Amino acid sequence: MIHRPDTTAPRVAFAVGRKVGPAVTRNRVRRRLRALWRAADVPDGDYLIVASPTAADLSHAGLAACLRAALARLEPTS
Repeated sequence: MIHRPDTTAPRVAFAVGRKVGPAVTRNRVRRRLRALWRAADVPDGDYLIVASPTAADLSHAGLAACLRAALARLEPTS
């Protein structure tokens, strides 16, 4: 078991599969998601963001809108 010290920062992992495109495209999508994540106000926790193949075709604003919509669907835990 991995011991995670109590921190105030949320953790995130990005899953950008080969269906998204070649390595250059996958890395671009991952970089854009990482930048959008840093700007988002997200509660503490562990998150996994999975990019669909259409993520490569979205503009920066479109990708931001998709991420905001996904974060809005999260159910708060108490």
